[in-house]
Amino acid sequence: MNPIIFHIDVNSAYLSWTAIRLLAQGESVDIRTIPSAIGGDISKRRGVILAKSIPAKAFQVTTGEPITDALKKCPHLHIVQPDHSYYQQCSHQMLDLLSQYSPDIHPYSIDECFMTYVSFPEDGGSPVTGAHIIRKHIRDSLGFTVNIGISTNRLLAKMASDFTKPDRVHTLFPEEIPQKMWPLPVRDLFMVGKSSARTLELLGIKTIGDLAHTDPAILTSHLKSHGQTIWEYANGLEYTPIDAKRHTAKGIGNSTTLSSDVTERAAALKVLLSLSESVSSRLRRAGQLAGMVSVEIKFHNFHTVSHQTLLRTPSQSTDTIYSYACRLFDEFWDGTPIRLLGIRTSKMSGQDTVQMNLFEPETSQKLRKLDKALDDIRRKYGKDAVVRGSFLK
Repeated sequence: MNPIIFHIDVNSAYLSWTAIRLLAQGESVDIRTIPSAIGGDISKRRGVILAKSIPAKAFQVTTGEPITDALKKCPHLHIVQPDHSYYQQCSHQMLDLLSQYSPDIHPYSIDECFMTYVSFPEDGGSPVTGAHIIRKHIRDSLGFTVNIGISTNRLLAKMASDFTKPDRVHTLFPEEIPQKMWPLPVRDLFMVGKSSARTLELLGIKTIGDLAHTDPAILTSHLKSHGQTIWEYANGLEYTPIDAKRHTAKGIGNSTTLSSDVTERAAALKVLLSLSESVSSRLRRAGQLAGMVSVEIKFHNFHTVSHQTLLRTPSQSTDTIYSYACRLFDEFWDGTPIRLLGIRTSKMSGQDTVQMNLFEPETSQKLRKLDKALDDIRRKYGKDAVVRGSFLK
C-alpha cells in the first residue's frame, strides 16, 4: 500500500510572517488586510515584489514584478522590506510543529514541505481529518495559514495544495485526476514554465487533460526529455521524482496557546502535564529518547522566554519529562500572565542505543510499563479513553 503524502504550503509566507511580527510589535493594522507587499528598498524605489496581499492582487500587483511597476498600479501600496533570517526562524517553527505528527518530513523550500502521513488518535485514521487538525494547529499556534494537499505521491500532493486558497485542505488521488486536474490550464501543471506552455499551446494543447492524451513522441520531438516528464506528470505519474531534502527531526515538542491568560502556578503545571504526555507519547512512537528538555513561555505582552536543561539519563517517560519541565518553569516564571506554554525535547537518541540500566529503580520500571500500557489503550480506543483525574475538572 502506498504511503499517504501531505504537501504543506504556507499561504503568502513572507507577507504572513511579516504581518505576525508587526502585530506582535504593536502595529494596529494587519498588512494582510490592506494593499501591501514584501519587496526591495522602497526609499530607493528598486527591487521586486516577493509577496503580495489579496487586496494588492485586486490591483493586478504580481509577484516578481519591479516595485516601480507595482506602485504605478497601486500608488498607496504599503511595502515592507524582507527579513530572510526571520523567515528562516518561522520555517523552522513550522517544521518543529510538524515533527509532532510525523518523523518523515522533507523540506522543499522555505515555505513548503512534504510529509508522510502517520495516523494519530485524534484523526481516527483519516488523512483528511488529520490534515485539518494540523492546519488548525499551525494557524492557532503560529498565527499563519497553510494549504495542505493530500495524495499518494509528491506531485499530486503539490498540485492539490495549489487548489483554492487560503487555509484549505484538498485531495488529489489518482482516481480524482480526470475531474480535478485535467480541466486546468496546461500552464498550471508543475514543471510547465512559460516557454513550455507557449510551445504546447502552439501544438493545440490547452489543458492538462490535452497534454495527458497527447502522444509522448510528439512532445519529445518538440521538448526533448522534458516533454516525456511533463506527459508523466499530466497523467499523475512521478517516475522523475520531485527533489526534496529529507528533514530529520532534531527534537519533538508541543505548545498550546491558552484560551485565557494563566496567572496561577497550579493551572500552568496542569498545562505542562498535558504537554508532557503529548511529547513523551510522540517520543515513544518515534522510538526516541530525549537528552534535553526546554520550556517556553509567551507572556500576555507577546514577550517570549525559554529555559533548557540536560537530563541525567535520556528518557521518553512522561513522569521524567514533566518533572524537568516543572523544575524549569519554577526557575524562571515571575508571575507574569501567561499566553502560551510549550515543551520541547532535543539531543535525541534511538531507544536501542542506550543500554538498559540493570539497577533501574522499580518505580521507574513500573512507570515505563504504565506509559506503554496507556499508549496501547489510546492508540486502540482514542486519546480520551484514559484521562488523568486531575484533568476531569
